[in-house]
Amino acid sequence: MIRITFDRGALRISGDPERLAPAAKWLTWDARISAYRAQARHYGPIALALHRAGEAFHDEARGFEKRDFHSREGLTPRPHQQQAMRAWAEQEHNGVVVMPTGSGKSLVARMAIERVKRDAIVLAPTIDLLHQWSEQMGAAFDMPIGVIGGGEFDIQPLTVCTYDSAAIHMERIGDRFGLLICDECHHLPTPTNRLAAVMSIAPFRLGLTATPERTDGGEEAIYELLGPLCHRVEIAHLEGEYLAPYDLEKIPVILDDDERQAYDAAYAHYRGFVAANGIRLGGPNGWNNFIMFCARSAEGRAAFKAYQTQKRIARASRAKLRAVWGLLRRHRTEQSILFTDDNATAYAIGETFFLPVITHKTKLAERKALLAAFRAGEVKSMVTSRVLNEGVDVPDVAVGIIVSGTGSVREHVQRLGRILRPREGKRAVLYELVSEDTAEQFTSERRRQHAAYQKDQLILDENGGQDE
Repeated sequence: MIRITFDRGALRISGDPERLAPAAKWLTWDARISAYRAQARHYGPIALALHRAGEAFHDEARGFEKRDFHSREGLTPRPHQQQAMRAWAEQEHNGVVVMPTGSGKSLVARMAIERVKRDAIVLAPTIDLLHQWSEQMGAAFDMPIGVIGGGEFDIQPLTVCTYDSAAIHMERIGDRFGLLICDECHHLPTPTNRLAAVMSIAPFRLGLTATPERTDGGEEAIYELLGPLCHRVEIAHLEGEYLAPYDLEKIPVILDDDERQAYDAAYAHYRGFVAANGIRLGGPNGWNNFIMFCARSAEGRAAFKAYQTQKRIARASRAKLRAVWGLLRRHRTEQSILFTDDNATAYAIGETFFLPVITHKTKLAERKALLAAFRAGEVKSMVTSRVLNEGVDVPDVAVGIIVSGTGSVREHVQRLGRILRPREGKRAVLYELVSEDTAEQFTSERRRQHAAYQKDQLILDENGGQDE
């Protein structure tokens, strides 16, 4: 008799090699245990191949149950959500669904849970999202929701877990769930995070993200671990009906004369060092080489200080802070989120305008309190350095201000998504402050390579007037 067991994040399979032939491509002989090994993620294909070949097997690997999950909210799926679920079902309940932030990815997840009727685990990249998923699932289903992460370890038929905790614990709990849902699944390809999918036997898998593409090409690993891209809908397809209509306004910022001189000097200093040492910053190891050369000499350390100086001026010059103040005054009656690339700029804005700031250093209790006040409308404007880029449910904010950012297309789309939750009469606006004649101009062009930004854009001067 063929026997399949779950063993520390992998499968142990014993039986006659001829009878195991239908599943041979997933199996590796392990002489130490006189049995075959397979990655846990191949449990579904192995079981299906043996079943289709008429080979009976004793299944000791499966630790999940079939359950009749019913959401108690009674929400009616929108057409794009129904299409996503149909496409996922056609791929044998495996695959990746790409939908914009605010378009209802969590409802698609609940529909998947109801459809496959198996114990399910939802993976999220942050503690904030962990608690958000726990609250949403608790509101949707009449049962306790398990939580793994942030100091908690409670397994239930429906469980939410951080990627970090899943990588640690999946070798022990990978047999407990038949459905694996990966929120913000573009995080999955990292060497540690991918263990969460590799060590799970879940035969049904759903990836959710607004932007699967990665600069390292790692999206192919997402499809390998979760299934093919089965449905994609972009912001432009939902704008005006299921997402708020929006405008994009780019504001060129002209540096004050003294900061212009300081920027030019610092930029020339660091770029001269790069050229003199033959460093190609755009190459695969360019940044690491730059750091290595900087650490070797006093000249290198001075070049690195110059790099930091020009970066600081471009990100948070006096002129840029004045532009921020102009936008805050213009939208004084509306809620807004101000995005920065770094903590220093976020804190500088917070201190200048007496605004609350959330960074990765913000304590969990303080973060929860600030977000609760923001959702309640008690706080009008919030400053963040990347923390609110992703997934966290923020209020019906209509104004986003990008003070600084990376060249990442994903980051730019995520920031736009934060302000697109619809309401009657709402029109969102995303401002982008770009220091003129600095490296920020190149960064701005790089991050705009997405369909959401291929629409007419208004260019304003730094005081908020239209540039003729």
